[in-house]
Amino acid sequence: MTSKAKLKIVGHRGARGLAPENTLAAIRKGLEHHVDEIEIDVRVTKDGIVVLHHDLDLQDQTGESYNVRHTTYKELLAHKPDLATLAEAIVCIKKTVPLQIEVKSGEKVQPVVQVVQEYLNKGWKPTDFLFGSKSHKTLIELRRLLPEIPVVVIESWSSVVAQWRLLHLGNGAVRLSMGKHWLWDGYISLVGRSKCELYVYTLDDPLLAKRWAKLGMTGVITDRPDLYDKQA
Repeated sequence: MTSKAKLKIVGHRGARGLAPENTLAAIRKGLEHHVDEIEIDVRVTKDGIVVLHHDLDLQDQTGESYNVRHTTYKELLAHKPDLATLAEAIVCIKKTVPLQIEVKSGEKVQPVVQVVQEYLNKGWKPTDFLFGSKSHKTLIELRRLLPEIPVVVIESWSSVVAQWRLLHLGNGAVRLSMGKHWLWDGYISLVGRSKCELYVYTLDDPLLAKRWAKLGMTGVITDRPDLYDKQA
């Protein structure tokens, strides 16, 4: 990446700094501020519905917790009325930007694949989606079932593990998302000289993003896309 390339902006969990995370409202906020991509987390309910949620448990306003995996969608919806499904998120975006679907570690892959396949059958393109995960096993299974969908290696801290995962996936896996606290200029420059696209999360600092972009960073995953929208 050169310093003249446009910095890619990805709305984190929609735009969690502007609206409740992983909701349709957050997705709309991200789109409102002209993100290049929306990122969401998904989990699968007891009855096989793919929902937007980050944690293992869903906590309602009374403080009661419900394990998403062991609770039906209808039951969860009664405790969180804005709980969105993956299908609703896809329709909300309307193909305007790609949707990065982070499948949380340990979740069933087949229900996620079924939803995406349904929309591919309806005219969505493989480039309208990306699959990401911190679980290497999950990414391998996603790639096996829907090889046409690009994959994103999400790695919290280890650049060594990140590079091993990219190499092991093969077949053009070139997208890497890494946590900002474990990055340094030398590594960013090294990745920038390779074929790999480096995205950094969660980066809400446009000045730092601009400096790292000059070194080779492709894009940021941010809670506050409005901060970057003002820079445009």
